[in-house]
Amino acid sequence: MSHSDGVSDPDAGTEAGATDASADAPTGDVAAAVAAIERGDPVLVHDAADREGEVDLIYHAADVTPAAVARMRTDAGGLICTALSHDVCEAFELPFLADALDHPAVTDDDLGYDERASFSLTVNHRDTYTGITDDDRSLTITALADAAADPAGTEFAATFRAPGHVHLLRGAPDGLADREGHTELGLALADAAGRPPAVVVCEMLDAETGGARTPADARRYAEEHGFVYVEGRDVLDALRR
Repeated sequence: MSHSDGVSDPDAGTEAGATDASADAPTGDVAAAVAAIERGDPVLVHDAADREGEVDLIYHAADVTPAAVARMRTDAGGLICTALSHDVCEAFELPFLADALDHPAVTDDDLGYDERASFSLTVNHRDTYTGITDDDRSLTITALADAAADPAGTEFAATFRAPGHVHLLRGAPDGLADREGHTELGLALADAAGRPPAVVVCEMLDAETGGARTPADARRYAEEHGFVYVEGRDVLDALRR
């Protein structure tokens, strides 16, 4: 389509070997979720009924203000974690927690929902005080987004200290082709939005039942707050490479 006249030529062909980018572009709820991440809004993602069966509130890490931390701990209630891509974790030599600790309790052998947990270190930014306040966690998380955008220009140990109050998650090497967790679903949305590979995930919990919020309840929450809700299977269908 010409930007000058806004009219496409129906007779104009496509050069041999060229691909139509729009053919692979996500649609529906997935497109809305990608657009939300692109503009800095959170999304709600349900992984699958036969996996964790949980809905996570997901932000791009660069957009996690103190108010966003407050929303996650009060409205979601789960663990606030920052997921980084495999390549970023490799650049910073961030291990899987199960590989870094030598203790008989440290094992992934009996997980009910996956073969391996994604947990790595816990960190605080070195400029935080206790690291737990909304302000402190926002500082740590947004600095992690900056680090993910420029691994070569970041001295990780000079910027962050461990242990801390922000849990790091390692993305699988081949993303959704390797693993279908919230870590990879969130990172896939960030990639589709053209943003650095750093997202924050937090499980939506139900204070009345003591369990996870049901997908129906989480969808109602999304509608009430003007957020996008998307099913993990739709993200997989649209973004798994």
